[in-house]
Amino acid sequence: MILASQSPRRIELMREAGYDFRIEPADIDETPRAHETPFELVERLAASKASAVAHASARDGELVVAADTIVAIDGQLLGKPTDAAEARAMLEHLSGRTHQVATGVCIARGGAEASDDARAFVTVTDVEFYPLSDDQIDAYIATGEPFDKAGAYGIQGVGGRMLVRRIDGDFYNVVGLPIARVARELDAFGHREDARAR
Repeated sequence: MILASQSPRRIELMREAGYDFRIEPADIDETPRAHETPFELVERLAASKASAVAHASARDGELVVAADTIVAIDGQLLGKPTDAAEARAMLEHLSGRTHQVATGVCIARGGAEASDDARAFVTVTDVEFYPLSDDQIDAYIATGEPFDKAGAYGIQGVGGRMLVRRIDGDFYNVVGLPIARVARELDAFGHREDARAR
């Protein structure tokens, strides 16, 4: 199996689930298209990543797992902040409100079967933030955690303890990969790996 991602969080989730895989990140154009919703975008990007790796790197029959995660509020995408000012603006926008985290996943079969056998899905989780004071936002930015994460926060780190009031949906989806759903989709491809034996 190939994981088409360098995300440390996705790598960790796949390893914790007991999967044996190699890492082959995809290099694709991630520019949103006109009139594309955030959920359409995230599914298309996952499918494009899976297809690129399935055709370029996978052996015949080898499975490729690709994913892309976005944070959206009011239909607006929130990417990774480039600096503290942008992180602050995102966190102020999310303060006291509910937003969506969507992960698009595509599992494809590589090699000669690459164009014929793939399935994609999107998992959406609602995340509600506590109202945040300026001091709380400053303290969180000072941790350095916002800068490599869409929406300027990570639920699995300090952000989960400082910012998040509740979630409705899959926690691991917010981390970056809805691993239980991925496992079921891999089973549907006939890939069975007993995680308990690892």
